[in-house]
Amino acid sequence: MPDARRHALVIGAGLAGAAATSSLARRGWRVTLLDATSGPAQGASGLPVGMLSPHVTRSPTPLSRLSTLGVAHTLAELQRLVPQGAGWQACEVDNLGHDPGRWPATLVRPAALVHAWLQEALALGALTPHWNTSVHRLSRMPDNDPAARWQAWDAQGHCVGEAPTVVVAAALGSVELLSGHAGPMAIDDLPLNPVKGQMSLGPQLGEPLAERPQRNDGVFIPRYRDEGLAPRWPGAIWSMGSTFERGLRDVTVTTEAHERNARSLETIHPAAAQALRHELAQGHLLGWSQVRCASLDRLPLVGPAPDAQALRQQQEAGRGQRRRVALADVPRWAGLHLLCAMGSRGITLAPWCAEQLARQIDGAPSEVDPTLMAALDPARFAVKNARRQGVAPALPTAG
Repeated sequence: MPDARRHALVIGAGLAGAAATSSLARRGWRVTLLDATSGPAQGASGLPVGMLSPHVTRSPTPLSRLSTLGVAHTLAELQRLVPQGAGWQACEVDNLGHDPGRWPATLVRPAALVHAWLQEALALGALTPHWNTSVHRLSRMPDNDPAARWQAWDAQGHCVGEAPTVVVAAALGSVELLSGHAGPMAIDDLPLNPVKGQMSLGPQLGEPLAERPQRNDGVFIPRYRDEGLAPRWPGAIWSMGSTFERGLRDVTVTTEAHERNARSLETIHPAAAQALRHELAQGHLLGWSQVRCASLDRLPLVGPAPDAQALRQQQEAGRGQRRRVALADVPRWAGLHLLCAMGSRGITLAPWCAEQLARQIDGAPSEVDPTLMAALDPARFAVKNARRQGVAPALPTAG
């Protein structure tokens, strides 16, 4: 008989949610996957093609360290589950600006990996997906009980799922879900922001305009062939992008964003920029647009959610001790975990981050430098707010 404690709700079926589903399923967990759309990878993970490559800096930073680990992990998952040519393609990229030179890279259609993870979980008998299921709020019943179960509710007040463990992988939707409707977190402790990205693309006909992808302010991919692009896209495409428009939530494909891509492409390949503008003028240019989710410090949120009300009470009780709040001391909501804010690097970061979160949930020892995991801890913003304000803001319970 299955262990009822090894059951998780995963909210969101993009790269992050699918990766978490796969990692938990391979550890023997049952997963109920909830997504508001009609199927997986319908948001930013539906990118026609993206690039997997490291974020290189002169000296190591949390993002560059994370990127190095993430590239290797994602590539291993692609090689394990997805045939080359049906979701990814090894290549090289010419960097023309930052970190100049020719570097190994991989072109990836993220949805191919998302589907492969979910198919694997289904084959293991570990996954129950629910599509067109929007989660409006979360509650924990019975409250303050270590054996409590989390319940997910839709806008009509129907319970759409429950389990002892929840992984919130809903990108920007994580903010409203966790901080609205008397949710378990304060909005100040979730500084997540929208970043619109638009890609310009078209069918690749004849000889490509360049031998390999080129990158400066954006990435120009002269040719990407993938049997899984159809029927939405041509079977072989060229692409340029994506734009990086902070604060925008509108997913409409716009002429203005196409022109921004053209201006960026001028610095990479002037002839390709001319071709892009010609296709735009003729009304033939294709476009893809979605909103990504980025945190204030550009790093993902990976780990257990902080309990701001308990942190406030803890701070008030220790007022006279003048003790700084440390991450290890932050009270957490039992069973509630975050996996979001991958920004424009979901292909690189989401699989590795999901693997680390699954290890945490499963109680496996971490093999990662604690300072790197601390940089991703969802409680880091609550700690900063507590240090700045002296106490954490009051919150209702998630009941």
